[in-house]
Amino acid sequence: MSANSSSSSRPNLACEITADRVLAGRAMQPGGPVECAAYSLRPGSVVPDLTETNLRDRDAVSQSIRDALGSFGGRGRDVIALLPDAAVRVVFLDFETLPSNRQDAESVVRFRLKKSLPFDIEKAKVSYHSHPAKGSVRVIAAVALSSVVEEYESAFLEAGYSPGIVLPSMLGALGAARATRPALVLKVDTRTISIAILDQQQILLFRTLENSNGVDITGEKLAEEVYPSVVFFQDTYHMNIDQIFVAGLPNLAAAASALRVQTGAEVQDLAGSAQLGGVRDSIPKWQVAGVLGALA
Repeated sequence: MSANSSSSSRPNLACEITADRVLAGRAMQPGGPVECAAYSLRPGSVVPDLTETNLRDRDAVSQSIRDALGSFGGRGRDVIALLPDAAVRVVFLDFETLPSNRQDAESVVRFRLKKSLPFDIEKAKVSYHSHPAKGSVRVIAAVALSSVVEEYESAFLEAGYSPGIVLPSMLGALGAARATRPALVLKVDTRTISIAILDQQQILLFRTLENSNGVDITGEKLAEEVYPSVVFFQDTYHMNIDQIFVAGLPNLAAAASALRVQTGAEVQDLAGSAQLGGVRDSIPKWQVAGVLGALA
């Protein structure tokens, strides 16, 4: 969503805010293992949403950010801030061409986004990445209400940290995907199921679905929700899914069986044990993919 760090280097701190916790990570060295810490939030402190107020108890969120990041020590204040996927809309757009001037290109992207959003694009923050795609230009854009992004940024600033880079959680988590072949990445949280399909370091598909079952969703239900995206990918790109990476599920084994039956692909945790340098307070590995990927 933004990149406003005063430092020329990427922050070695990342912090994710979810509906029920604040989870922080520190990279011990660039691209190296990540140490993690987490603090729980009272129910209702954060209610992720595209258009409504998200931080219902900003003081509590800010204090948890301060505690989580402060537990690492050090003087660094720049941090990658990860927002809930329910608070950000990620959209694919295709263009014949885009203006070479960045400001003009953003105006074109905003115009295309205008009719596909439940809020006024003029009141939104937009960040996008473009790349050539078979004679056209493919754009992946992240867009959120400015007021929603500013809520989260304010919580970090009040905690004494500068959110130099702001990302939706799933886009951050994709950095943890060790994908060497066409791969499906799934990230489940209390409100959403985020789906991405990657190949050759490119995002070919991205969707965020509502999830009324939370992290207790059954493997069969998850496979059912994912199936239309898998079929669309196969029909569009004439490739099969070879790898599946999953985050956010406390019981991966149950889901893995259903996903394997559906696709025939191998299923594994998005957060690999080798990426973890230390996990405080027995934080479950399935919770840390966002900060791991953001710091990868």
